[in-house]
Amino acid sequence: MRIKISRRRFLSRAVAAGAGLGVGGLARSGMFAATKAELPEPSPKKLPRWYGFNLLAKFNGRNDRFKEEEFEWLAELGFNFERLPMAYRMWIDDDDWTKFREGTLQEIDEAVTAGEKHGIHVCLNFHRAPGYTVAHPPEAKSLWSDAEALRVCSLHWAQFAKRYRGIPNRRLSFNLFNEPAKIDPDSHRRAVARVVEAIREQDQQRLIICDGREWGNVAPTELVGLGVAAATRGYRPSHVSHYKASWVHGADQWPEPTWPIKEGDTFWNKQTLRERQIEPWKKLEAQGVGVMVGEFGAFNQTPHKILLAWLRDYLDLWTQAGWGWAMWNFSGAFGILDSGRADVNYETWRGHKLDREMLELLKEVAA
Repeated sequence: MRIKISRRRFLSRAVAAGAGLGVGGLARSGMFAATKAELPEPSPKKLPRWYGFNLLAKFNGRNDRFKEEEFEWLAELGFNFERLPMAYRMWIDDDDWTKFREGTLQEIDEAVTAGEKHGIHVCLNFHRAPGYTVAHPPEAKSLWSDAEALRVCSLHWAQFAKRYRGIPNRRLSFNLFNEPAKIDPDSHRRAVARVVEAIREQDQQRLIICDGREWGNVAPTELVGLGVAAATRGYRPSHVSHYKASWVHGADQWPEPTWPIKEGDTFWNKQTLRERQIEPWKKLEAQGVGVMVGEFGAFNQTPHKILLAWLRDYLDLWTQAGWGWAMWNFSGAFGILDSGRADVNYETWRGHKLDREMLELLKEVAA
């Protein structure tokens, strides 16, 4: 007797049946195949012009399941990229940073599977890695200087590499650490090289992307030759992007932003963005390191018209540079859904409040 089963139920059963194999094991076993058009093929030397968002289900203490509907919605709206900033503490067992909780890893499998199903590239990021985070509280040990922390971080990435071996790079990439702060270039290269080595022992082909130093703003020329790509940011000047952000000291005292804007001794306009945020990274790209924009956007207290004018200049520059991007975030204070802005005429869409004007600006570039 032949039993019919929906594709969604089949995928969920396949992930459950493949526990321990991971999604890579499922891919190798032929248990599922993507239904959408193939995504562009990336390489460490040249990243595609991806367009998408950051999804925060496992960000900074949250441990929710990624929602398949968000992958579906993004594909429907014409986007093809999701970065998943995650905290490693969500998948360790009993506060032992060397033991893994399989149930949480399977929830990450679900996100990778949703990406395959809906034609979305998934980029896994350790926003809090063993030994480093830009968030608070800091890690007890620093992977930049502590051998044990670096060993454990390498162990984690090796586990992910093994789990997802067999998933093609056009579907999946690894973004090692979120926004290394004031790290000296030699320490940065040493840590990246060790983690890359651990990943390559499990999967020689996995696409690896590394954020720039100084919170993603300094092009990491020290990584040339490691076979990795790089990610920059689109938050400067912070007086536009983080106006009244509660986690930025003094931001509640800043004057209401304009665009262009004078910040300290610097007059920021489109040309300043080109000189400081584009040209150093184009030089890095010329040395064989592909570039994308891993995060950008502005907090919901920045006036909408200022945000859009500033954003249009950034988007135009990224288009000229040939770079893809991922906005922070899809749904939330920086995003196009439920952002909580007081000066937006929202459209009701799928039960949410959609910033149609921002969406159309993004789609105009992504078209």
